[in-house]
Amino acid sequence: MMKQIYIVGVSMTKFGPHLEGTIKTLTKEAVEECLADANVPIANIEAAFFGNNAQGAIEGQVAIPGQIALREAGISGIPITNVENGCASGSTAMWLARNHLLSGQADIVLAVGAEKLTFAEKEKNIRAFKAFEGGMDIENLEGALDILRDLTKGHEFEEAKGHRTVFMDCYAQICRAHMIKFGTTQEQLAIISSKNHENSTLNPKCHYNKPFSVEKVLESRSIGYPLTVPMCSPLSDGGAAVLLCTEEGLKKLGADVQKRAIKILSSVLTSSTAREWDDFENHLVRRAAKQAYAEAGLVPGDIDVAEVHDAAAFGELFMSELLGFCEMGKGGELAASGETRLDGRIPINPSGGLESKGHPVGASGIAQIFELVTQLRGEADKRQVENAKYAIQENGGGLLGVEEGSAVVTILSR
Repeated sequence: MMKQIYIVGVSMTKFGPHLEGTIKTLTKEAVEECLADANVPIANIEAAFFGNNAQGAIEGQVAIPGQIALREAGISGIPITNVENGCASGSTAMWLARNHLLSGQADIVLAVGAEKLTFAEKEKNIRAFKAFEGGMDIENLEGALDILRDLTKGHEFEEAKGHRTVFMDCYAQICRAHMIKFGTTQEQLAIISSKNHENSTLNPKCHYNKPFSVEKVLESRSIGYPLTVPMCSPLSDGGAAVLLCTEEGLKKLGADVQKRAIKILSSVLTSSTAREWDDFENHLVRRAAKQAYAEAGLVPGDIDVAEVHDAAAFGELFMSELLGFCEMGKGGELAASGETRLDGRIPINPSGGLESKGHPVGASGIAQIFELVTQLRGEADKRQVENAKYAIQENGGGLLGVEEGSAVVTILSR
């Protein structure tokens, strides 16, 4: 039987522009708050995994970013592993941390994600937008986009426009294909966006804390049909951290820490395969979810709260289907029914999601874990999901073919 691994500490900085901040300061803040949450001395950490996606491309720090950032936080001399896996970098760092514990090499391990995407210098901001292209096959970027364009061949849509990353074009193309196949509507996307922005007003750590009505979402500036600005995540700065331990590690900690510990029931990392877009059973998130549910001994109906990767509102819609909360093609109807709201059957993105919380790429996955742990502990204040016992996280990274290049699905319980 697999050993039980626990989460005993979590943290996230406020996401948003930190023009005076650096990877070092964001990492230090996240680490200190995580250790304070767990009431664990820094000397107890036996290994660390550091998730970051773009510092090398933007600032030139192409090697040992974790060793450099974590030394500023007081961590050195232990095994430190640097992790880059697109937008799933932070989640992959936690996946590796869990596996390190399962291997028996340590009892208390830290996973950290940090990203700096906004700068006072114009040149660095340009590099930040350009860095997103590195999440695709850079040698065949136009060909990669052509694969997505072919999904809607013969159908006319408004051209993409305005200030955006290449991934918003990708989301728009896949969303259009979903609309053609299933009849998904722009209004359903606006309902998701409005719900997440409403949730953000209850989360002071979000980049944005502003409500948007469905009508306001639809009236906002288009960046290429069907997406409008409020439907898409902003570029943000931020850090997040999670402290994991084994049963033996938990015994070394105080009773108060043990009471607040959260179990990791399963955590699955997958990568993309060559497939037809509408072969949904072999979508990497569907495959990861099936394995995660099986390892946890649960089914989708057991889940009480979810955090999913909504770099655009369509991401939440699509993931709600792939995680099994509804039939394929019914994600828009699920959102419109109100069942994904805080008081609904399956609340999704109570944090406000990436659309509101922001998307500091390397930190985003661990920030999802922060939200779910907070929910399972019953400490989410006005956005608390009632009686939350089981939670699921989905975090994807990059694009290869017709799906993400990597994805992590994790299931937690109190």
